[in-house]
Formats: sequence, C-alpha cells, structure tokens
Amino acid sequence: MTKPCIICVAITGSLPKKANNPAVPITIAEQVESTQEAFEAGATIVHAHVRNDDETPSSDPDKFARLKEELEKHCPGMIIQFSTGGRSGAGRERGGMLPLKPDMASLSVGSNNFPTRVYENPPDLVDWLASEMRTYHVKPEIEAFDLSHIHQAAAMNRDGRIPGKLYIQFVMGVKNAMPADRDVFDYYIRTVERLAPGAEWCAAGVGAQQLTVNEWCISSGGHTRTGLEDNVRLDRDTLAPSNAALVRRAANLCEKYERPVATWQQAREILNLPLKAA
Repeated sequence: MTKPCIICVAITGSLPKKANNPAVPITIAEQVESTQEAFEAGATIVHAHVRNDDETPSSDPDKFARLKEELEKHCPGMIIQFSTGGRSGAGRERGGMLPLKPDMASLSVGSNNFPTRVYENPPDLVDWLASEMRTYHVKPEIEAFDLSHIHQAAAMNRDGRIPGKLYIQFVMGVKNAMPADRDVFDYYIRTVERLAPGAEWCAAGVGAQQLTVNEWCISSGGHTRTGLEDNVRLDRDTLAPSNAALVRRAANLCEKYERPVATWQQAREILNLPLKAA
C-alpha cells in the first residue's frame, strides 16, 4: 500500500488527569507543547478539548480561541479539530467554539451508552451542530460509536446536511458501547464503502485496544487515531511518556506495513481541506 496514512493525535480529552499520567497536557501551554512534539513525530490532525485549571472539562470558547492561535503559530499546517463532545458541555454550548472556524470538529450523529451514562445526541442538536459547521466551513469528523451512526452520517451526506467528502471515525473499546471486534471493524469498512463511496475512514481504540485498532487501520488502508485522551499507557506496566511517543508507535506500524505517514499537505489534500502556508 502506498496510500499515506493520516495520524490524528487526541491530546487531552475530558477524562484523563495528571493523577492517571503526569504527561496529560491540561493547560494551553502544555497542550501546545505536547501537540508540537506529536506534530514533529508525524501527527497531522490534533483532536483538542480544553480544561479548567482544576482539570475539569470546559467548553469555554475563549480557551479554544487561545489554543487555536497558539497551535497555528507553533504547528503551521496541522489540521486543528475541536471536540463538540458531550462531556464538556450541554446542548448548544457544545458548539460554542465553531465560530472560531477550526479546520474540523467532531460530530456524533446518534446516542449510545457510555461507561456510566447515556451519551445523548438528540436529532435536533445534531442538526444544529451540523448547520453551524456548514455556516463556518468546518469539516465534520463523524464519531461512529455504533453501526447506526454510519447509516445516519450517510443519510445526512445524501440530503446535504453534511456536504462534501465524508470522514468517518469508528470509536471502539468504550465500555458499554462498541467493543474492539475485528469482524465488526471489517463490516464497518464495508458499510462505509457501500453507503458512502469515496469517503475516508479511520478508527480509534480506547484503552488497551489502542495499539490493536491502530494496526487494524493501518494494515487495512485507513487512517488512525492515537493519543493520551484514549489511552495513557504504552503497555500494562508502562505509562506513555508523551503524546509523541504514541504517535511514533503508530508511525512505526506504518513503516511495518509500508505505508507513508501523511504530511500535513497530503492530509489536507485527502480530506479536501484548503492548504495553509507553513
């Protein structure tokens, strides 16, 4: 395979704390430094959340604005993707940063169970978030926690609510949601190819499943996500020293399967995003 593999680094998330791994970046300065190291290691998308000083999740647009400004300065060309996930806020608060016009934003198009609660994505909120993304020319990354989410994304693409080339991420390994199951993974790929020909896909494995899902993606011709949001360890006994270490691990898999790691220019071309001067 010669198709370049886009590596996304999910640097922080809403849950991991310093107590879980001191390398988890919390402040804007820590996030920028961690992202820059990951960018230099091969990541071309940064999936970003913001936190309060006490490490709790935030949806404060001012924090996102400061993060975006610093990332553009220190990681020129990198694709900036903001999270609209439900742990950081409620209702339309989740899309309060979209007027900042990041390159991309996550979009969950349906509800599902999480470890201790229901991850609610009611249709009216999904439609509003998608509308805001259209208004501000933000490309959605579809977060597929379930097969129905792939079907819904394809339907929204057909009727114009999500225009252009779809980018769908399979999220596997979240407790009470979809486990990291190879048969399911392969069926997801076939479903995307059937319902949305030409779409790009990637996958994220949570916790101990991260490396396994990285390898499935890379060996199957897709893109992949890694980072401390999803997994704070290199193995059962070893904490990951940085986001960059997890990116390098994914890049090594690309080498194993003779796939080039996508440059930021290639990643933007693959996702139909405008090029920015480095």
